[in-house]
Amino acid sequence: MKIDKTINIKGLVCPYTFVKAKLAIEDMTVGEVLEIVLDYEEASRSIPKSMEDHGQKVLSVEKINDTDWRLVIRKEKE
Repeated sequence: MKIDKTINIKGLVCPYTFVKAKLAIEDMTVGEVLEIVLDYEEASRSIPKSMEDHGQKVLSVEKINDTDWRLVIRKEKE
């Protein structure tokens, strides 16, 4: 899978995690894929839900080590 943009939001907590993710995906073209790396467990659940609520496609959510998650989201609509 081709990643078009990656953001690292480690160290941030809600609501800043979602704000950063939303701004990042707004700057992308439909069909592009955003990778988000974060270390706030609540955001590993809330960001995917919010992205789906806004019409985007969550491709994967994975815990990559003891503290970090990797989210992959495809922009489906403007």
